[in-house]
Amino acid sequence: MFEIKNISKVYTKKGVKAVDSINLTVNNGEIFGFLGPNGAGKTTTIKMVTGILSSDEGDIFLNGISLHDNPLKAKTQFAFVPDNPETFSRLKAIEYLNFIADVYKVPSDVRKQRIEELCERFGLNDVLLNKISSFSHGMKQKLFLIASLVTDPENWILDEPMVGLDPEAAFIVKEIMKERAASGKTVFFSTHVMEVAEKICDRIGIINHGKLIFTGTMDELQKQHGKEGESLENIFLKLIGSEAAGEL
Repeated sequence: MFEIKNISKVYTKKGVKAVDSINLTVNNGEIFGFLGPNGAGKTTTIKMVTGILSSDEGDIFLNGISLHDNPLKAKTQFAFVPDNPETFSRLKAIEYLNFIADVYKVPSDVRKQRIEELCERFGLNDVLLNKISSFSHGMKQKLFLIASLVTDPENWILDEPMVGLDPEAAFIVKEIMKERAASGKTVFFSTHVMEVAEKICDRIGIINHGKLIFTGTMDELQKQHGKEGESLENIFLKLIGSEAAGEL
C-alpha cells in the first residue's frame, strides 16, 4: 500500500500549482484508477509518488516508508512503468531485464523463471537478443511491463499503460493487474480509457486542476454525481465540465 499525505507541487516558472494538497491511500489488494483530463496533474502526482519529482509540501509513504526521509528504501517498494518507454535503447532486451533485476537484487534463478514466463506471456521470447532501439513502441511498452514485474513489486505503478498496446497485450495487462490485486499487491494506474477503469478498478480517483475531486467506488460515484447504471465516461465528463463552468 501507499499513502499520499498533503502533497503539492508548484511549477515556479509558470507559477502554476500543478498538484494542490492531495491526500490519498491506496490499499493492499486494490486496483486503483487515477483519472483526469490532460494537464490535470496525473503525471506530476505519479512522478512525485515514484520520486522522480520532489513535492513542495507533504510526504509519500510506501509500505510505511517515507519517501522524503528514506528515499532509497522507499523506492524499493514499487515498480514504475512510465508512459514513454524511450530509455536504454542501446541495450539488448535481455540486458535491460537483467539490469533491472540486478538493481532490485532478484536472485538469478528467480529472475530467469520470471523472465521466461513473462516473455512467453507477452510474446517477446524471440526478440530478447535484439536491441531495444529496434523495437516498436508497443514492444518497448511490453518490455517495460515485463521489467517491472520481474521485481515482483508490492506496489505496481503505471502511467497510461495501455497506450501503444495491441488488444491482446492490453488484455494480458488487465489480467495481471487482477492477479496481483488478488495476491494482496497494490496496483495504481492512470488512464484515459474510461471503460478499462470502470471494469477493473476497485476504486477510482479523479483529479482536475491539481485537486482530487473524487475518490471512491463506481457505486459511490454514481450515487454522488450520477445515477444508477450511468457510465464512468458520462459522469467524468459532467464532473470535469461542472468544474470548468465553476471557474467562469
